[in-house]
Amino acid sequence: MRILLTNDDGVYAPGLAAMERVLRQLGEVDVVAPLREQSGVAHSITFLTPLQAGKVYVNDKHWAWAVDGTPADCVKLAISTILPEPPDLVISGMNGGLNSGLNVLYSGTVGAAVEGALYGITSIAVSLQSTRNAPFQQAADIALGIISQIWKQNTSPGSLYSINIPIAALQHDEPEVKVVPINATECWETYECRTDTVGRPYYWLAGSSNPRQAKGPPPETLTDSAAVLQGYITVTPLSYDLTDRQRLQEMSDWQLSPQAGNAAGDAEHTGPRLRVCWRS
Repeated sequence: MRILLTNDDGVYAPGLAAMERVLRQLGEVDVVAPLREQSGVAHSITFLTPLQAGKVYVNDKHWAWAVDGTPADCVKLAISTILPEPPDLVISGMNGGLNSGLNVLYSGTVGAAVEGALYGITSIAVSLQSTRNAPFQQAADIALGIISQIWKQNTSPGSLYSINIPIAALQHDEPEVKVVPINATECWETYECRTDTVGRPYYWLAGSSNPRQAKGPPPETLTDSAAVLQGYITVTPLSYDLTDRQRLQEMSDWQLSPQAGNAAGDAEHTGPRLRVCWRS
């Protein structure tokens, strides 16, 4: 088996090295990862500037390719150019931090796995709860078993999965795995306003909250976010088809037409004059 291994924490991240060591038990591993950390870039790709790729050596042995681009860039470049043949499996991780709930939409780790799935290759994103001195190697050993079992299921081409491993699960000899959906409830981001050395404000992402959810009952279905809080390893099958099938059916008889907006568009419209300034 040929395995393409990438991540979003960068080619020098310990989670990547841990996964490379265990995946060699399954087959030949090609490491193609970002030169720099690319957390939070989701499925973005580089097309306005050229990509650079160079070899990374460990003890004078070629160990990886470092790409000056995003995780999705790494997968695209690896499959189309770097590798002599397409891989059988794409693994993205191990990420330093969980990618549960709506974080899958922002995650570069998941974005790389999505890119692999777009090529019709079974792809798996692997994430470990963030902590100081994170036990990446122990988590990678556990992830290997789950990856092997997923692979043996003969999943359809382009199957896409996300694995999340909480630290609590590593404290058990036989941690339990739950197959669960993502927590898709709305997320309200909060920012902390600070001031730089010349008095200009800037904003630092501080966390997330959902005041409306806090007032409501907990969801009936166990989600990935809730499961990892309970110490379970989670596996979630994902899809990159963002079509809302139920809404699509509801809209089938809407009879939409551009004519309804003509009256508002008849009058001459002059756009606003814009000015950018620093908020004081």
